[in-house]
Amino acid sequence: MGLLDIFSSIRDRAEKFLNEKNVVTDALARIEEKTGIRKKIVAFGAVSLTGLYLVYGYGASLLCNLIGFAYPAYYSIKAIESPCKEDDTKWLTYWVVYGVFSLGEFFSDIFLYWFPFYYAFKCLFLLWCMAPTSWNGSQVIYDKVVRPIFLRHEATVDNMVNDLSGKAMNAAENLTREVLSTLIKNKTFSMPVPKVAPSDAKGLPEASGETSGVKVSPSEQNGEERRDEIGVD
Repeated sequence: MGLLDIFSSIRDRAEKFLNEKNVVTDALARIEEKTGIRKKIVAFGAVSLTGLYLVYGYGASLLCNLIGFAYPAYYSIKAIESPCKEDDTKWLTYWVVYGVFSLGEFFSDIFLYWFPFYYAFKCLFLLWCMAPTSWNGSQVIYDKVVRPIFLRHEATVDNMVNDLSGKAMNAAENLTREVLSTLIKNKTFSMPVPKVAPSDAKGLPEASGETSGVKVSPSEQNGEERRDEIGVD
């Protein structure tokens, strides 16, 4: 496939996108109604301004990441909702390559940040990865780099993942047991001790030297005293 075929495929894809009913085409149609400029020219101007902003503008990193995420995310959702499975494989391949690229960029961004026109080249790379061609960037990188490495280390990665998942489950179970035992102990210690009811003292005799409940009249008490005196004499 020559360079002209690539541009022709990109142009056909762009025209198909502009003829669809979506938020972008609705905005372009409103601009066309107000200005009288065809939406194809408006779209081309917007793409050109975006390219210039990626080279000289502030916040080019955010715009570049938005381009690499928004368009693929939109068509990934359409692929999920469609009955065809070929587009699912296509966009899954893109997201795998996008994840590998983002991981590598995370460790090298401190050096690549100073590279002139880095975000412009990054945006072109992402556009190549999502290009509507059979040899787009995501398919080439997956077939030449990601797939061979994955097949070579698949068994090792599976064993490592299973080992880590088993250790994570055991750690979670142990942590759950410790938390439950701690809660049970705290609940036991915080329970109030039941109070013992006082004994009924009314039915018990008093331990003091007082007399019983039988009352003695004064005359009987005087008679007892006289008898005691006569007995003494």
